[in-house]
Amino acid sequence: MATAILMAFSTSAWAADDVAPALKNAMQRDLGLSGPQLAQYIKAERLANKQQKTIEKQLGRNFAGTWLERKADGSYSLVAATTAIQQAVPAGVESRQVRNSLAALKAAKQQLDSELEHGVRAPKGVYGWAVDLPDNSVTLSIAPGAEDAGIDFIARSGIDASVVRFETMQDAPKLHKGKPTPPPPPVANVNVQGGIGYLRQPGDGYLYACSVGFSVTQGSTPGFATAGHCGDAGEVVYHELSQWVPGVKLGAFAASEMPGDFETGVDQGWVKLDAAHSLSASVYGYGSGDVTVHGSTEGVVGTAICRSGRTSGWRCGAIVAKDVTISYVDDNNQPDGTVTGLTRTSACSEGGDSGGSFITGVGQAQGVLSGGSGSCSGRSGKTGGGNSYFSPINPLLADYSLTLKTSP
Repeated sequence: MATAILMAFSTSAWAADDVAPALKNAMQRDLGLSGPQLAQYIKAERLANKQQKTIEKQLGRNFAGTWLERKADGSYSLVAATTAIQQAVPAGVESRQVRNSLAALKAAKQQLDSELEHGVRAPKGVYGWAVDLPDNSVTLSIAPGAEDAGIDFIARSGIDASVVRFETMQDAPKLHKGKPTPPPPPVANVNVQGGIGYLRQPGDGYLYACSVGFSVTQGSTPGFATAGHCGDAGEVVYHELSQWVPGVKLGAFAASEMPGDFETGVDQGWVKLDAAHSLSASVYGYGSGDVTVHGSTEGVVGTAICRSGRTSGWRCGAIVAKDVTISYVDDNNQPDGTVTGLTRTSACSEGGDSGGSFITGVGQAQGVLSGGSGSCSGRSGKTGGGNSYFSPINPLLADYSLTLKTSP
C-alpha cells in the first residue's frame, strides 16, 4: 500500500551543466541518463539531501528509511518508508507503507554482526549482509549453492527469519588492491589529487598499487584518505606517474586499519604527505576535467554515485545499501578479512582502484573504495553484475581527526 505526493521536478532549475564534465559523461554512460534525465536526477538528489533528516524526525519510530528510486520513464523520486498508514511527508516525497521499521531492521542486522563480535566466523559461502531499504529486509549475500549455510547462520543468530532475504552473488567479494608487479626505475614528480594512483614497495621485490581517495588535513598536516588494506602504518608510498611507473615519494601511512584474515573491523587509513607536496580539493577527471569536492553530505540509498581509480577511471552506479558487513576472500577463495560499516554500490571497480574516490553528481565526497565483486571488463564502460564497497568518508574523517579539503 502506498500513498504518493510527487513533485514534477523542473529540469530548468538545475541543468545537467551543473555537473562536472567527467561526472556528466560517466553518469550518462553508466546509468543511461539523457541530458534532461540527468538534470531531473540532480534536482531529486538535492531534495533528498535537504529532506532526509526532516523526514526521519517527522516519521519518528515508524521511520523505515529514505531512498531515491528510478521510475520506468527514467525519472527519479524520493521515497520515504513508514510502518504507519498514510503518514504525512514533505511535499515532493513519495510515502510508502512497509512492514518493518528501520530500527527493527538495524537490530536484526546487528544480531548478525554480534555473531562475529563473539568470535563466530561467517560460514563459507556467506559473503555479507545489510539492510535493504527498498525491499524492507535484511539481505544475506551468498555464493551459489550456499543456501543451507545461510539458513544455518540465520538460525544460529536467533533473528526473525521473516525479515531475511537471500541474494546469490556469482562473484566473491575481494579487496581491489593491485597485483604485485616488478618495479621499474623511479621517474619525475607530479601533483597529488583524488583518484590518481600510488604505489608501495614493502621490500619483497614487488610494487603494490592503490588509489588516492580525498585530500585531507590533520591540523596543518596535509595528507589523503584511502583504504587501510593499501598499507600499514609507517609504510612509504610513491606517486604513480603512469601504470606501474613510480615517481617521487609522496609520504607514509599515518594510520591504517584492516582486519586480519579471520578478524572483523574497518578498512580505512590516511597518508601523511611530505612537505614538498600540495593538496587539491578535486578528483582527477581522466581527460574529462577534474571534479571539485564541495563537501561530504551523505547520499541516501539510490543516490547516483561515481568512483575514480587508477585502473578503471570513472565508473558510476548507485548506492544500494549502507552499514554493510562483507567477508572478503582472496584469489584462492580463502578468508581475507571481514569488514563492517561499508556502503554497497552498483558501480564496478578493478584491482588497484582500492582507496579511490566515491563522489556524487553535486560534488559530495562519499567514501574510499574497499573492494568488490566482479569487474568492469567486457562491459564497454557500462556497469553490470559487479558491486563495489566503500568505507564512508565522514566516519574516517572523525576517527582520525581529519578535515576534508573542499572548494566552493
